[in-house]
Amino acid sequence: MASLDDLPLRADLVGRTPYGAPQLDVPVRLNVNENAFPIADVVADDVVAAVREAIAGVHRYPDREFTELREAFAGYLGHGLDASSIWAANGSNEVLQHVLQAFGGPGRTLLSFSPTYSMYPLLAQGVGSAYVAAPRAADHTLDAATVTAAIEEHDPDVVFLCAPNNPTGTAMGLDVVEAACDAARGMVLVDEAYAEFAHDRSQTALSLLGRHERLLVSRTMSKAFAYAGVRVGYLAADPAVIDALRLVRLPYHLSALTQAAALAALRHAPTMLARVDELRAQRDRIVAELGRMGFSPFPSDANFVLFGGVADPHAAFEGMLADGVLVRDVGIPGTLRVTAGTPEETDAFLASVARLAPSPRP
Repeated sequence: MASLDDLPLRADLVGRTPYGAPQLDVPVRLNVNENAFPIADVVADDVVAAVREAIAGVHRYPDREFTELREAFAGYLGHGLDASSIWAANGSNEVLQHVLQAFGGPGRTLLSFSPTYSMYPLLAQGVGSAYVAAPRAADHTLDAATVTAAIEEHDPDVVFLCAPNNPTGTAMGLDVVEAACDAARGMVLVDEAYAEFAHDRSQTALSLLGRHERLLVSRTMSKAFAYAGVRVGYLAADPAVIDALRLVRLPYHLSALTQAAALAALRHAPTMLARVDELRAQRDRIVAELGRMGFSPFPSDANFVLFGGVADPHAAFEGMLADGVLVRDVGIPGTLRVTAGTPEETDAFLASVARLAPSPRP
């Protein structure tokens, strides 16, 4: 049997490790920002019925343009969008991959701002793009001047702005997006995977699409819609951008079953999103309680909390794991990240982390 070292692997992949977080069977899994609540029975029944109906036609290829789904996403997003401005794929990572396949590639550069989503450099490498990570402020915020200066310095072909940012949960003002669009000659993508969890959901880059033809805004159904296992991501942009993405997608890339399941969920959007407010409440509870324990939680507009003041993140991770609580060490010194879960999961996390806390604050 051959080993990886025996294969004629691309030189830039030698020594690399695949993306992934621990998948462990523990009582409280709060490490990968999943929605803690399963979908409601009424939604599940509609999804099953829709998939069953779609199965009758799976001997034929699905709608290559997934027109009905694009119309549904446009209706959900609002902002005057229609199907011509919508793209979708198997998770938002594939959406981002399509963007880099179309606008990145060898000899081109992707710029983002670190710490941010760890898939960005991997996606860039996959298409042969150079990746540049400009620094955020110490509190992980990002302002217009910083973005403009980085774009002027590196002259990227593509800019990725994560808002709210993963893994820090940091919000980002629309003035930062405007500054990026004004400074960049290439494409600017705002990754809004966690937008539905924001304190102010009106602050979305979708409102800027009409003014910037090279602006793209990506979303996912994995988080707010509790659809992580279905794998559906989507994007809004100028229709010309959508035409560009058609050039790189694989034929019939969204299966008939995926389209049916996504459409069924969108028909129940208010029900699917009702639990988002509960998760936002748990997130805010985690921030408050961690602060009282003496940790340093960062403000979060996502469904997770990054907190500092952890003397030994590895030991803390293992200690909570021994209690059946799985969190995430994202590699930022002195920090861990925890996903907002059900009230019971929050109870379990807080009880476990309390044993590792610094001196409590009065």
